[in-house]
Amino acid sequence: MKKLQITITEAKMNHYFTYLKEQERSLKTIQKYERDLHVLLQFLPNQTIDKEKLILWKESLTKQYSPSTVNSMLTSINGFLSYYGFQECRVKPLKIQKMLFYPEEKELTKEEYIRLIHIAHEENKIQTALILQTLCSTGIRISELQFITVECVKSGRTIVSSKGKHRIVFLPKKLQQLLLAYIDNHQKTSGPVFTSNRGNPLDRSNIWRNMKNLCEKAHVPPKKVYPHNLRHLFARTYYDSEKDISRLADILGHSNVSTTKIYTMESGMVHAKQIDNLDLVIS
Repeated sequence: MKKLQITITEAKMNHYFTYLKEQERSLKTIQKYERDLHVLLQFLPNQTIDKEKLILWKESLTKQYSPSTVNSMLTSINGFLSYYGFQECRVKPLKIQKMLFYPEEKELTKEEYIRLIHIAHEENKIQTALILQTLCSTGIRISELQFITVECVKSGRTIVSSKGKHRIVFLPKKLQQLLLAYIDNHQKTSGPVFTSNRGNPLDRSNIWRNMKNLCEKAHVPPKKVYPHNLRHLFARTYYDSEKDISRLADILGHSNVSTTKIYTMESGMVHAKQIDNLDLVIS
């Protein structure tokens, strides 16, 4: 049987990326697929792919990246292959055992979050403090921060468009009051609330860096502090209070409740305490 092969060229990649745009995939997703394809190109002695080479590439990835990252990269390449009708060349993802609890070293606690806010205020980093609280009290993604506008703050709600879906996000009353004061102090009349000094939308890397700069004084491990972890904290806090996974999925904009369950996982310490409370060891 003839070995199936496909040659990766810039033209083919560009055609594929155009297709992804037509499918209304996000710019972030398209950029990730492009990065992953270039990683594969660096591995290949030439630009020709076949199943055997992809299996070798998959094995090399497992030595460099976590299983979830490997699977994410394989998804990018498998999508490219499917687009050009080379389904037979696709490789299977790694099998990952389902996590029962969220790793403690990554879990941002409410107490740590509060310390970050206090340090931001002490250092007069008001914008960073408000961004932290906006992300954490609404559960929005950092890419959705652009929908927090002067108009929405005044109404107390906004419509977020993400991944082809639209949902209403409500602002907590206390957050609304803080943002109204911020808008008034900065004489903003319309458009996004959080902008640079020149009025441009904030770059996510700058937001990330500003958050990390609070870690040392707040005594919070830097690996816990990144925008998406605030979304996780919102989800856990909401679920602990309401125990309504379906409504939480709607709030977060998830199509599948199984995705939401990942956000509500408790830490290993909680599981250990639950096991201890069974009191099945007799001294």
